[in-house]
Amino acid sequence: MHDSHLIGELLHGGESIVWGDSAYMGKTEEINDKAPMVSDNAYRRSTRNRKLTGEEKERNTMLSKTRVRVEHVFDVVKNAFRNRKVRYKGLAKNTNGIHVLFDLSNLYMVRRELLSLPAGV
Repeated sequence: MHDSHLIGELLHGGESIVWGDSAYMGKTEEINDKAPMVSDNAYRRSTRNRKLTGEEKERNTMLSKTRVRVEHVFDVVKNAFRNRKVRYKGLAKNTNGIHVLFDLSNLYMVRRELLSLPAGV
């Protein structure tokens, strides 16, 4: 399947922000065609000759905060539950195992709030 078809299937057209990893670099035109309200969400980099503006620094900070929230879940699955390598057991079993791990990671991340609840709630 061609990448632009994939992007077209992922977007519904009403998005204001589109997040993507390096696989979507260079797909700006296809994204803008499908979701015209999307602004550029790329990190800005400084160089030796050009420093970042305050607005660019704020934007990078916002993008980093969002990335940390998303990637923390994967860190918990890989480190707390030691799921670094996956052995192929069949699509259904592997999918079910991943669903269980991510459900457990959600519970793991809110464990302090759950433990602080009064008994019987």
